[in-house]
Amino acid sequence: MAPPLIQLKDIRLTFGGTPLLTGVELSVSAEERVCLIGRNGSGKSTLLKIAAGLVEPDAGSRFVQPGATIRYLPQEPDFGDHATTLAYVEAGLGPGDDHYQARYLLEQLGLHGDEDPAHLSGGEARRAALARALAPSPDILLLDEPTNHLDLPTIEWLEGELQNRRSALVLISHDRRFLTNLSRATAWLDRGQIRQIDRGFGAFEAWRDEVLAEEERDQHKLDRKIVNEEHWLRYGVSGRRKRNVKRLANLHTLRAQRRNYRGTAGSANLAAAEADKSGRLVIEAKSIGKAFGERNIVEDFSIRIQRGDRVGIVGPNGAGKTTLVNLLTGAEAPDAGSVRLGVNLEMATLDQHRESLDPKSTLSEALTGGRGDHVMVGGKPKHVVSYMKDFLFSQEQIRTPLEVLSGGERGRLMLARALAKPSNLLVLDEPTNDLDLETLDVLEEMLGDYEGTVILISHDRDFLDRVVTSVIVPEGDGRWIEYAGGYTDMLAQRGADLKREAVKTTVVEEKKGTKAAAPTATPKRRLSFNEKHALETLPKTIEKLHAEIAKQQKLLDDPNLYAKDRKTFDDASAAIAKAQQELSAAEDRWLELEVLREEIEQA
Repeated sequence: MAPPLIQLKDIRLTFGGTPLLTGVELSVSAEERVCLIGRNGSGKSTLLKIAAGLVEPDAGSRFVQPGATIRYLPQEPDFGDHATTLAYVEAGLGPGDDHYQARYLLEQLGLHGDEDPAHLSGGEARRAALARALAPSPDILLLDEPTNHLDLPTIEWLEGELQNRRSALVLISHDRRFLTNLSRATAWLDRGQIRQIDRGFGAFEAWRDEVLAEEERDQHKLDRKIVNEEHWLRYGVSGRRKRNVKRLANLHTLRAQRRNYRGTAGSANLAAAEADKSGRLVIEAKSIGKAFGERNIVEDFSIRIQRGDRVGIVGPNGAGKTTLVNLLTGAEAPDAGSVRLGVNLEMATLDQHRESLDPKSTLSEALTGGRGDHVMVGGKPKHVVSYMKDFLFSQEQIRTPLEVLSGGERGRLMLARALAKPSNLLVLDEPTNDLDLETLDVLEEMLGDYEGTVILISHDRDFLDRVVTSVIVPEGDGRWIEYAGGYTDMLAQRGADLKREAVKTTVVEEKKGTKAAAPTATPKRRLSFNEKHALETLPKTIEKLHAEIAKQQKLLDDPNLYAKDRKTFDDASAAIAKAQQELSAAEDRWLELEVLREEIEQA
């Protein structure tokens, strides 16, 4: 078995009272793909920081194979004083790393490199941080929620990029499809300890349920044993003192074992406060259109949404998903067409940006609106502590400032606020961000039981497949089409994924803008970073191939080689044929790029 690239042994860490990590062991070998699973607050991100060398544990050891390179992707990147995204990514490169990778990855992720890090959106910041982590092609990649704030085309690009790399991978994510496609082993961090299986995430949930069921049976046996021993203590003590003392000591041991047992965290109790039923027709849009300047966001779109429908909206960032939702719900007026809302509609919304949260306010104030100690849930008062516990907050967090909450805790808080309002139409913008898998399960069940109508924007493919009854997708130039079924059903009907279509959409919009703009505004064709890199490096590649051909030809010039050493003859013949094929391709590519460069310079 290959030696580990990184190994954590007996890691212990305590914040406050309850130990966070108690004797954690984690070992990752070359090219191994491990997904790190656990509840929000279980210590996953902290453990990843320990693996990256950013946090010092209270006890335990960290070993990294000498010479191995590690890159860590945090949930919230720190851009320091870097002036541009390119400078930030290049700062993560080592002395021998290829600087073209920085530009290439930024370009692949939809950035130019000259963006000011201080003014990046959440998705742009995540893409810049990903470029920095990937650019050096490290031996070990430690990725904490890499898909957060990314759109579906970028998630699918990242998935393919990671599949094609040879780096070992430790991955934290709430995206089931992403985990299933990438992981080959699973490390489950539960109540301070890790259990590990040599199977990917696809096998995890069934295995976890078996483990917990076995644990529950063991605890039941322990409880029965304690009851039997206590019965003996009351009614069956004999005159044999030595035997009695030993049995009493065993009873104390059993009680201590039961007392020290840490049960699993409970599940969130998500329930939407439902208003009276809406009319059968919830929303009817006829030929609606919306444009900003010369850019069409929505054009000639029609839809009928009826009570009980679950409609998912997907697409690249910037495609206009939020605008479309605002048009359908009446928050914005269309430039053309009409929208009719059904009768008796009561709408509750979830804002993905958490903009309505004051970071200085407390958890209690955010839930009660700063008034008293009760939350109005479905029009009825409920004590704030009781409502907090429904969403897995502890009583001790009642005065906690929102600025210190984790991403998952902020996500649960926003759900708590949205679901408290009586509704028969839920509008959810990225409801899965930062939620752990168990809370996602409960959210899916809640939406399945919800009697009203749901409109949601999501980039989580598995969540869409489990929840929605139809999917609306942008097809370019403001056109949107509704497909029946979930995300996978949509792909089967379209016959193309969103990534390919997203590129097409961009081209359509550029052509449209060019046609409307003055001739001087037409963007000039430029060589991409890949093309520039190839132009500079191909001559050296061609030179090396010529040298290889000459070397092998020198061997073949010996007329007696075939008789003397048949294997050397065969190897040299194969090597020269391969080099000649590569030389021909390299020369053709260089000539193609050189002609393109001359055409661009003369344009």
